[in-house]
Amino acid sequence: MAWFYLVLAGVLEVVWAFYMKKSAGFTLLVPSAITIVTMIASFALLSVAMRSLPLGTAYTIWTGIGAVGAFAVGVVVLGEAATPMRLAAGALIVSGIVLMKLSSNAA
Repeated sequence: MAWFYLVLAGVLEVVWAFYMKKSAGFTLLVPSAITIVTMIASFALLSVAMRSLPLGTAYTIWTGIGAVGAFAVGVVVLGEAATPMRLAAGALIVSGIVLMKLSSNAA
C-alpha cells in the first residue's frame, strides 16, 4: 500500500505544479486553491508512504515522479520544448527512479 500512496503523492505533485503555473503567482483563486489542496494531499500521502519506505527511496521517487510528470505536462499541455537534451534528462530521471525502486527491493 505504501507504494500506491507514494505514486499517488507523486501524481498529485504534478497536479499542484501545473496549477501553480496556472495560478499566475497565486493571483487566481481557483488554480491557487487547487494548488494548495493538492500540495497538502501530496505531502500527506508522502508522509504515510514514509512510514514503511526508506526516506531516500520515498523522497527520490516522489520528486522524480513530480519532475518527469511536470516535464511531460509542460511539453504536452503547455507546449514547452521537447529538445533532445531535455528528453535525455527526463530519461535519466526515470532511470534513477527505476534503480531506486529496484534497490529498495534488494534491501
